[in-house]
This record gives sequence, structure tokens and C-alpha cells, in this order.
Amino acid sequence: MGIITPFVGRLMDKHGARSIMAASVSLMIAGFLLRSVMTELWQFYTFSMLIFLGTPGSSMLPVGRLVTLWFSTTRGRMMGLVMSGVNSGGLLYVPLLTAVIAFAGWRWGFASIGFLLIGILILIVFVIRDKREDVEREVNKRWMPRGDAGKAARAAFEGFTARDAVRTRAFWFLSFGMALQHFAQTSAATQFFPHLEQAGFTSAEAAIGLMILALFAIASKIIFGTISEWITARWSYVIVVALQITGLAILLIPGGQMFIWGGLMVFGLGMGGVGALGPLAIAEMFGLKNFGAIIGLTTPALIIPTLVGPVMAGFIFDTSGSYVLAFQITLGVLLISMTSFAIASPPSPSKGPQGVRSGRL
Repeated sequence: MGIITPFVGRLMDKHGARSIMAASVSLMIAGFLLRSVMTELWQFYTFSMLIFLGTPGSSMLPVGRLVTLWFSTTRGRMMGLVMSGVNSGGLLYVPLLTAVIAFAGWRWGFASIGFLLIGILILIVFVIRDKREDVEREVNKRWMPRGDAGKAARAAFEGFTARDAVRTRAFWFLSFGMALQHFAQTSAATQFFPHLEQAGFTSAEAAIGLMILALFAIASKIIFGTISEWITARWSYVIVVALQITGLAILLIPGGQMFIWGGLMVFGLGMGGVGALGPLAIAEMFGLKNFGAIIGLTTPALIIPTLVGPVMAGFIFDTSGSYVLAFQITLGVLLISMTSFAIASPPSPSKGPQGVRSGRL
């Protein structure tokens, strides 16, 4: 996913969100339906590749473009609402799929996801529109935001080229900050369940703790999506990373389960907002004209924390019998991430093919 996302982003800028979403979801449908009939291990890897090839273009990339385009004047709160579906889906569909697998087996579990995605594909074909004239035609109709929505939609198609964006300090600080922040998920959040059990929680209590984490993550997206309209997505990102630092620090305080419950709440309140604020920060900094290509170029850096974080945390636990050192390292990484976002000042608008006036490397 990290390798292909920049290419998918460029294709989305060229051909629009609907065609890319339709093609991407079609790949995922094929992957899940084929998983339901697989009989060999190599088939599992091959069909999984189809799913991962379709993931960036099915949701990761289009959501920033569509929300910024259709809700230009309220994009923060709308991005929060849309991205809260990530956590809400986990709370809803995990138990449903567990029930399907329990009664019908894992093959029907994969097949049911494929059938669900067929319904999503139909909605994409008939509902998704992302041309400027589509937005302007709907201004002041039905549910569309009133006022300067049409003007904002036109402005949304202005912005940096991908080449000019990568030549700014802001792009590299944002990319660096998002990559380092990802360590919070890969080296900390993925280890919370065994950490809670080690701290004396039962398996049921640990599961409840993760549900609380997810609920606060949902609230975080909506809260900080709205706040981003007041103080910008970049500074909102600084706040949510600070909350992750605070929550993780609370989890490390010895003294009973009360601190752990509080730490999970604070960490969840910080962790959730990241998904909404990342695309918003890119759109604020560089515009929507080449949004797909630019945000796609930030994703390869996520490969590093994805590969390094879980292995590091597991190795530390195996050698020390505790996740404390892994969480302490993550705290240091998050401090650097927060600093990167704080100093990623917006670049000046592009000035023709020669690049930008200032903020350039």
C-alpha cells in the first residue's frame, strides 16, 4: 500500500475519485470473494495483495478530496464525521462477522465482506461526483452548505503541483511528523491488550478497555475536526499528538488500574483525530488540485513505523518482560512528531512553474 499509494493518488487527480474508487473496490471484492474459496497458502497471499492494492483508492485517498470539495466551508467537522466511520465500523462489524464465522464458517465471513462491498460499489457508481460543475450545480440546494460554498469549491481546485509541494519545508515536516506519529499505533496501541493483561486486567476487562479507546477515538475525530476549522488542522494535529503523549505517560504511572483507564481515554482522544487531521492538513497547505499525488507521496514513509514498531515492541517485551521501554521510546518519538508539525509553517502559494516564493528547500 505504501508503495502504490503515490501512483493511485496521481491517477485520482487525473481521472477523478469515482473511477478510482470503483476500480479499487472492485479489486477488494475480488480479493475477499476469492479468499472464501481458497485452498492453498499462496492463494491467501495473492488474494490479500488484491485487497491491499485496492485499499488506498477505496477510502484513504478519495475521502480527503471529496470532503474538501463538497464541504469546503465545513470540511473539518465533516471530515471528522466521515472518518469516525473507521472506528464505528470496527465496533459494529467485528461482532457481526464473528457471529457469521461462528454459525457459517470463515469462508462465509470473507464472502459476506465481498457482498457488502458490492453494495458499496453500486453506491459509488450512482452517488460519487467530484467535478467542479457538479458541486456548483448543487449550491444552495437540499443539504448543500449555503453561502460561499461555490466559491470555496472553485478555490479548492487551486494549489501546488506535486513537484512544488515536495520542494517545500512544510511537506517534509508534515511527512516526517505523520510517519513518527504512526509509531503510536504500531509500537503502542497494538500492544495495549497484552499490556493490560500484564497489568492485571482479565481478558474481558482488556477488551472493554480497547472498546473505550475506540469510543474516545470516534469522539476525537468529530471534536478535533471541528476545532481544525478554528485553529487549522496543523495546530489541531499538534494538540492530538500532545494528548497521545499525555495518555501514554499516564499508562506508565504505577499505582493501579485507575491510571490505566484514564490513560486509555486520553490516548484514544488523541489517537482518533489523526485520521481526520492528516488529509485536512495536506489540503490546507497545498490545495486540492494535486491532493491525491501529494498525500500519496507522504505514505511511503509510513512503511518504516509499520515494519519497525511492532517488532521493536515485541523484542523489548521478550527481552525485558515489559512494554515500558517500548512505550518510553514511543513517547520520545511522539515529541519529535509534535515538534515537526509545530514548525511546519504553511508555504507561500505557487508562483508559476518556477516554484514557490518562500518556504522552499
